[in-house]
Amino acid sequence: MIRVVLDTNIVVSAMLRSGSLPEAALSMAVGGIVRLCISEPVVSEYQEVLNRPKLRIDSRKVATALARIREASVVVSPSIRVKACVDPDDNIFLECAEAGEANYLVTGNTAHFPDVWKKTKVVTPREFMEMIIDTQRGK
Repeated sequence: MIRVVLDTNIVVSAMLRSGSLPEAALSMAVGGIVRLCISEPVVSEYQEVLNRPKLRIDSRKVATALARIREASVVVSPSIRVKACVDPDDNIFLECAEAGEANYLVTGNTAHFPDVWKKTKVVTPREFMEMIIDTQRGK
């Protein structure tokens, strides 16, 4: 099964924009079509950002989304510290991807990450969805 890490901006966009590519990526992950890899630092960041007052996301909706993410995910415990991102706060996603042997890290900010980290390719939501569709078609 394809293993994926979702950057916080994907989860936030999914919560704010119904019918968006980020929502499709998150739905595939919580629906078990792909295996979502998370770590405690990643979930903590999801929670902190989703609960920011300026986003105006209902706290019950956040709690439900986080519960679904936890249920559908494999939780990894990164043992290697990474210093490869433009924004040091983003290193937790590479650490998670490495520990989870993720195939993809999906982000709306590809410029903040290296193109590839170990076995993980960094892609946009559109690139991710195109690859999933191609894989399902046997390409």
